[in-house]
Amino acid sequence: MVLGIFGKKLGMTQVYDKAGAAVPVTVIEALPCFVTRILEEKKAVQIGTSVSKRSTKPILGSYAQSGVKENLNKFEEFGAEDTSKVSLGQQIKTDIFEAGEKVSVIGVSIGKGFAGTVKRHHFMRSHMTHGSKSHRIPGSIGAGTTPGRVYKGKRMAGRMGGEKVTVKNLMVFEADPEKNIVLIKGAVPGPRGAFVTIKRTAAKKAEKKK
Repeated sequence: MVLGIFGKKLGMTQVYDKAGAAVPVTVIEALPCFVTRILEEKKAVQIGTSVSKRSTKPILGSYAQSGVKENLNKFEEFGAEDTSKVSLGQQIKTDIFEAGEKVSVIGVSIGKGFAGTVKRHHFMRSHMTHGSKSHRIPGSIGAGTTPGRVYKGKRMAGRMGGEKVTVKNLMVFEADPEKNIVLIKGAVPGPRGAFVTIKRTAAKKAEKKK
């Protein structure tokens, strides 16, 4: 069984569990994922999918031997529990996930543009009254005569969001192979329509070894 797939975030909604409690979930549609290479030594497989309309000739030639006719241009290696049960050109769907298991979701967070220190780093603002003229500015950033410079990594205003983010230990609420969607409890990175990667966590593999 392959330990991950590519997907597209459709948005968030809420569903009800067996006890009748409302559960917030993120709906992720699995993209067409095909096995393009089997790496037996690493116990992994290379999965390819399409994120744009065009592919270069070198990319087309790289997976020609797999027999996939789809236009693939995004590839990544995923672990596989048993590579002997995987074949080139095989399509991977959401049936690899089970309700209740833990997964990690990787995506690009929503870009917020240029943000100040209050929004970006949750700095406390100054007084808004009593003659204060310094409300949301960061204030002094120097460290005095010694060392006489600003340390690298100083938290300041700047570009916020638009970064690769991994959210771990999210629970799969439901996996529907017919509709090819996965419901994941909680929020995942990115806006609606964002490209995400879903990976089964190592905790699942550790339980099987026991």
